Amino acid sequence: MDLSKRLLEQFLAVAEEKHFGRAAESLSMSQPPLSQAIQRLERGLGVTLLERGPSSPRGVRLTPAGAAFAAEARRLLDSQSAAIERVRRVAHGLEGDVRVGYVSILSHRHLPWLLRATAEELPGLRVHLHQDSTATLAEMLSAGTLDLAFVRDPSPLSDDLAVRDFAVERIVAALPHEHRLAGSDAIALTDLRDEDFVLPSGDALPSLAQQAQLACRDAGFTPRCRAGADDLTGLLGYVAAGLCVSLLPEDLRDFPIPGIAFVPLRGSSPHLETTIAAVHRPDADAAVLRLLDLIQRHARP
Repeated sequence: MDLSKRLLEQFLAVAEEKHFGRAAESLSMSQPPLSQAIQRLERGLGVTLLERGPSSPRGVRLTPAGAAFAAEARRLLDSQSAAIERVRRVAHGLEGDVRVGYVSILSHRHLPWLLRATAEELPGLRVHLHQDSTATLAEMLSAGTLDLAFVRDPSPLSDDLAVRDFAVERIVAALPHEHRLAGSDAIALTDLRDEDFVLPSGDALPSLAQQAQLACRDAGFTPRCRAGADDLTGLLGYVAAGLCVSLLPEDLRDFPIPGIAFVPLRGSSPHLETTIAAVHRPDADAAVLRLLDLIQRHARP
């Protein structure tokens, strides 16, 4: 039989009022249709739910089966209400799963505050993280296996993806602590023309690799590459070992790393700055749009 929401509500009204007349009044209906609905319910279940009193034709008392069914009816209605509310929350981007990609060099600064802000303001969202190269993240977005990605320098991305810039990072010199310029307030990039560099891989970190080359070219030299690395830890390892210098995002200055001094670079080369962007499909769902709004409100200039 069909245990509709209306039928369950009618039975519970009678069970609570223990009187058909008062129950009908609370439901804004007349008493005969209510009595007929409860009789159909009993016939459908094959049990007696209510004992009718002979001295009070409309007064009733729950049978043991009726008391058990009342408890189950309340549970069913609560479950139904919870399911409807959850669907609405998902549709409005307040609950569900969001798959977020990022390039490794953004993990130290931008991911922690995003995860913290999401937990505080959108606790129903579950963020699943995936680290990869910009090119791979773009492919995953287009294929639908990622919902949102954070990249540096979104200019090479295809036009079928939407881009929102939310921060600008400046490049600084990463020097070994014992380096002659490590204690400087700021240096010119030309001060490093005779140094050995550890440079990011063009495959794994293409934007940063290109930026380092172009910034040095603007300064009038080609960096002397002693070593390369596919990720941030490799770049930092060579510098901390005292073997090389490197060019890295200024946000790393907030994370003291033994053996490394981060020194600002003077100069107006456009390659000393890079844009941080959130990338998504144009048909992003409500959860992604809420995360984008959160990013815009919390991102540091």
